[in-house]
Amino acid sequence: MKSISELSKLEGRVYVYLSSPEICKQFFEDAEAEGFTFGDGIKPSQKQTANIIALNKNGTMNYVGMNGRIAYGSGVAKIGNDALIRVDYEDYVSEKPNEI
Repeated sequence: MKSISELSKLEGRVYVYLSSPEICKQFFEDAEAEGFTFGDGIKPSQKQTANIIALNKNGTMNYVGMNGRIAYGSGVAKIGNDALIRVDYEDYVSEKPNEI
């Protein structure tokens, strides 16, 4: 199975799309098992689900705010100087091609 750590090492800003609360809970469980936390140190299993989560290279994650959601949905290729990498987690773990 592909890891979340692999995603966090990609060159760019990684936004993970989570199509349902169930998929988000699975993502949080997988991320927590790999040692990821939110920026405030809280474990993912203690947080509310969301449909887009940003991964950071330092092993943390965060919710995506309004500007990030607009960028995600608009099809832009970059956020600032970083490439915007969109990953559908359900497709990623099932090894389907990423079509986002």
